Amino acid sequence: MPTVSVGRDRLFDALGQTYEDKEFEELCFRFGIELDAITTEKAIMRKEKHLTDNESTEDEEIIYKIEVPANRYDLLCLEGLAQALRIFEERQATPTYTLTNVTDQSVLKMHVKSETSSIRPFVVCAVLRGVTFDEVRYNSFIELQDRLHQNICRRRTLVAIGTHDLDTIQGPFTYEALPPSEIDFVPLKQVKSFRVDELMEFYKSDLKLKKYLHIIENSPVFPVIYDRDRTVLSLPPIINGAHSAITLETKNVFIECTATDLTKAKIVLNTMVTMFSGYCEKKFEVEPVEVLYSDGKSYVCPDLSLYEMEVSLSYINDAIGVSLEADEVTQLLKKMQLDAKKFDSADNQCKINVLIPPTRSDILHPCDVMEDVAIAFGYNEIPKRKPASIKPLGLNELSDLIRSEIAMNGFSEVLNWILCSYKENFSMLSRKDDKSSAVIIANPRSADFEVVRSSLMSGILKTVGHNKDHPKPIKIFEVGDIALLDDTKDVGARNCRQLAALYCGASSGFEIIHSLIDRVMEIVGTPFVAEGDCSGYYIKRADNPEFLSGRQANIIYKGKHIGTFGIVHPEVLNNFDIPDPCSYVELNVESFL
Repeated sequence: MPTVSVGRDRLFDALGQTYEDKEFEELCFRFGIELDAITTEKAIMRKEKHLTDNESTEDEEIIYKIEVPANRYDLLCLEGLAQALRIFEERQATPTYTLTNVTDQSVLKMHVKSETSSIRPFVVCAVLRGVTFDEVRYNSFIELQDRLHQNICRRRTLVAIGTHDLDTIQGPFTYEALPPSEIDFVPLKQVKSFRVDELMEFYKSDLKLKKYLHIIENSPVFPVIYDRDRTVLSLPPIINGAHSAITLETKNVFIECTATDLTKAKIVLNTMVTMFSGYCEKKFEVEPVEVLYSDGKSYVCPDLSLYEMEVSLSYINDAIGVSLEADEVTQLLKKMQLDAKKFDSADNQCKINVLIPPTRSDILHPCDVMEDVAIAFGYNEIPKRKPASIKPLGLNELSDLIRSEIAMNGFSEVLNWILCSYKENFSMLSRKDDKSSAVIIANPRSADFEVVRSSLMSGILKTVGHNKDHPKPIKIFEVGDIALLDDTKDVGARNCRQLAALYCGASSGFEIIHSLIDRVMEIVGTPFVAEGDCSGYYIKRADNPEFLSGRQANIIYKGKHIGTFGIVHPEVLNNFDIPDPCSYVELNVESFL
């Protein structure tokens, strides 16, 4: 979760109250955040520079490092954090954010050219008028942009924020995409003008900006924002222009967010303007900007309207485990910045109509409202109860029974990763990917975790391969889940509980694995029957590439194929660096329920 560093004294001034460290830690816990550390600015710098001088002086500012939920973007700055805690402590009402009433002729306009659709197609804008900055507010304004860039903006790949001194530029503005050789401007913190293709080379040695160059450097056109006089405001997502840089004297701030995801861009813009509109001459008032596309589409942003959600009172009480009246719930929600009113629905159920402000983009579902009620009520105040789900599932009870029986047969249980490499799941087992069964991970962080395993076999063989020097015989088993694609499920896949067992020794141990199957069938009460009889189980010749031909069989249970066993093929054993013969069985446990 993100960690926000704020000065203790500045935070207490914003809260209008001082706390002992323990008292503030308790307040954070009740609100659902955590005071992670108490340090000083100089101590942080010493740690970053790996200095050993740990002496502190009394004049060093105390810094609170506070861990906040990753989806609470309004808590990423001092202003939002202090406001949320004041409302939680009922020292302030939830602000009402409004748009300045401007005419169609006077509203600022952003014209979007069609070429931008190939690189960063969306832009949203807003204006903060009459802002009063001091050094602390200015630093907080810049830090919020950085934290949003690292969080919801995904290091500027989804959204990039640009802030400008509106008094130095003239509207209307245009958002274009041009070849880099045609863009020329003075970037922020520089004094000479660069052509953009030269600028990209220049920033390859910049420790901060070089990590963003890859986002656009291979594109034939680069996004750029101009004002009426063709002054470059920014080259998103890399750098702003020096001409419109904001300073402590800036009074009117123009904010633009270019994006590949319009929803996230709107959230980012709303967060920026709601957090700092409190410093405007007219508090909590934001001037809108009209965005016009070349195809005729247009919209006015930001959208500061309240979003309504209906939540059943019984759902809230049942989920938390309390018996609250509707009036109590509405009062608790006000502590979490959510205005609410009770009403009776057509089916005579008491429901809560919740009004969600633009600061609470994390409220997506009634469960989010329920969670806020629980936080405001106090987790420590919720009466303890025995959950209805304490009774184990039948599948888990059966799995435990099978584990116990196989362990008593001299097998040792292993537990392997649910994710594995694509190669281990297919080619190393001499299997082919039919594209209809395995769940493939998009953009895997490691080549070891590319697929959700569709069989327990690769994990079992890897275990033996890494323990081939272990005294023989090796008798191991695993009861675990695999995942298979399934279009009938809402997530497109389903879990299957499987049993796998392997014998490795001087001989293949085929008869030992066969007898283990008989024992498993015995404990689930299934007799061995003749082929074609659906009252029990029988085995049938199989032909799978991972096993030796003629030394393998399918397990048929009540007319349904539930598993396979046999002697593992030497090529497969060689792929896993196993020198000794092995026999293996894998079957579906859920079939017995």
